Amino acid sequence: MPDLLLELFSEEIPARMQGKAADDLRRMVTDKLVAEGLVYEGAKAFATPRRLALTVHGIPARQPDLKTERRGPKVGAPDAAVQGFLKATGLKSLDEAKIQRDPKGDFYIGLIEKPGRDAIDVLAEILPVIIRTFPWPKSMRWGARSGKPGSLNWVRPLHAITATFGLETEEPDVVKFEVDGIESGQTTYGHRFLAPAAISVRRFEDYEAKLLDAKVVLDPERRKDAILTDAKQLAFAQGFELVEDPNLLDEVAGLVEWPVVLMGSFEPEFLATPGEVIRATIRNNQKCFVVSDPKSTDKTGKLANKFILVANIEATDGGKTIIAGNERVIRARLSDAKFFYETDLKTKLEDRLPKFEQIVFHEKLGTQAARIKRIERLAAEIAPLVGADVAKATRAAHLAKADLLTEVVGEFPEVQGLMGKYYALAQGEDASVAAACEEHYKPQGPADRVPTDPVSVAVALADKIDTLVGFWAIDEKPTGSKDPYALRRAALGVIRIVLENQTQISLREVAWGHLERSYGKQYLEVAEKLDDLMVFFEDRLKVQLRDQKARYDLVDAVLNTGSLVQGHPIVAVVRRVEALGKFLDTDDGKNLLAGTKRASNILSIEEKKDKRLFDGAPDASLYTLGEEKALARAIDEVTAEARAAVAKEDFAAAMSVMAELRPPVDAFFDKVRVNDDDPKVRENRLKLLNEIRSATRAVADFSKIQD
Repeated sequence: MPDLLLELFSEEIPARMQGKAADDLRRMVTDKLVAEGLVYEGAKAFATPRRLALTVHGIPARQPDLKTERRGPKVGAPDAAVQGFLKATGLKSLDEAKIQRDPKGDFYIGLIEKPGRDAIDVLAEILPVIIRTFPWPKSMRWGARSGKPGSLNWVRPLHAITATFGLETEEPDVVKFEVDGIESGQTTYGHRFLAPAAISVRRFEDYEAKLLDAKVVLDPERRKDAILTDAKQLAFAQGFELVEDPNLLDEVAGLVEWPVVLMGSFEPEFLATPGEVIRATIRNNQKCFVVSDPKSTDKTGKLANKFILVANIEATDGGKTIIAGNERVIRARLSDAKFFYETDLKTKLEDRLPKFEQIVFHEKLGTQAARIKRIERLAAEIAPLVGADVAKATRAAHLAKADLLTEVVGEFPEVQGLMGKYYALAQGEDASVAAACEEHYKPQGPADRVPTDPVSVAVALADKIDTLVGFWAIDEKPTGSKDPYALRRAALGVIRIVLENQTQISLREVAWGHLERSYGKQYLEVAEKLDDLMVFFEDRLKVQLRDQKARYDLVDAVLNTGSLVQGHPIVAVVRRVEALGKFLDTDDGKNLLAGTKRASNILSIEEKKDKRLFDGAPDASLYTLGEEKALARAIDEVTAEARAAVAKEDFAAAMSVMAELRPPVDAFFDKVRVNDDDPKVRENRLKLLNEIRSATRAVADFSKIQD
């Protein structure tokens, strides 16, 4: 079957837009093909700094013929209805229609046949529409036609359109169409400087090969592999190691069509500046990689005074001029960074804090200074709960935000926190205090590490809980996909910190105390919102546990009896989920679950029938069978023991105790008829069934567990 080659050749496509643009092109074309009945075999899109390309193979040469039936009027209907039916179906007379018998009468049925079109004609119709409606984040108009209505909007001026369609064994045809005066053809262009001449292409294999000859690597993954391999080899040849940066690699691969890797250097004196600042300077200003010196005694991997750049040209001088130009810019930027760093060191962190009095954190939550005071108080309250020194936690919370006002962080916001650590160490702060200045922001995402130093844990929890409590108090909660204050990330951060450090704290108690002490009586009337905040935490906990392959139904079963709303610690909830899962893997667990669900089902039916609940205590004098008495006795014993075990958070023991219910429950259902003829006995036995349900709720709501 024929293949399609499509290329949209542009003046420039910004690197940040290339990946999505390639995906959009593939999606838009293939969706249209399928909608037109042209089911293809495969498709792949590519992007370079100057072109979007797409190959779709295995497209049928023609659309399938379509046959549809259209129901018409009843036999004997007025002539106007009949004529309308004939016109709509294209039939010449009713003799060409079928008659379909129906309980409501006999109806005419017309068979409409729509012959399929050649695929190349369909492509010529859909491709111009796709090009005109392409979803660029930003686009422009240009040239003489730009002032006319309907002129093309594109990311940058569109210069050429290549569109061919045909079998691999034959000369392909051009898919002929025109967009804003640009006619489709089979001509493209090579590298802007190394091979700018026009190139005639036929199909994808020919196109990709000719572009490579013209110094254009079409596949971005191939460009990335080439850059990474050459950069590693170049660094290794000089005795260094490349500091890999996947995000920068993606960006650089989108800036070049023919990557040429070169190495430059800068003065060793700049290495006195923290490595992260050097890296941010070189990365942000020149899109260059840094290298480390494996011979350094610094275990963190001290940077070397070298950098690696990726050019888009093979220079006649071997790249000397390109390297010199980058060195000149990097030297100036590193000089600025060194000046900022040295200037920052002259002012102590606490001396910067008064400026926060003039900086509003949020109009309803006060200044940044007020927020820092709240975090200090909360960190001091959390510190004993996580084994942290109160004075150190308070000091760390006091200084943690100060680096936001430094010159380096103003220039490179991505090093906030990290610079706080460096400045704190430089002014002689305790190592734990300095570490907390950096780590209180962590974790920033699912791949980020969690703080483990108790002081860092206390300040990180205080920072995030203050944010969540504050925004909940003023009704600024996430809605749908909108979360401008990253509250979901903050909640997940709290959960990860608590779980990975096995921290036994009640989020509800901490949040309630913080709301009362930090926001005062004006917010106490909305304290019920804390329930909503705890439910939000529970939802985030479910996401976290799902990622860890925990069963949703078990999480729901536990949260229904020991929720964060009730003040239960997250660690206890997770341990109970784990214990419940292990219990249900045993025969005792499976059978007790079956018995409990049987009891619940019977109760539901009878409660619906009687329009009442059987939730009172059973009357022991009405027990007539030994199985009833044995079950009642077992329930009393097991419930007390299970609750005692849960109170001690010995959930394995609680499950073991629950297993003792299995024999009497099995015997009860084997020997006892619940719906006895005597109404009083029936009611008493239903109450006993409710006791089974209540007993199991000491550890979990078994009704939430799937079979």
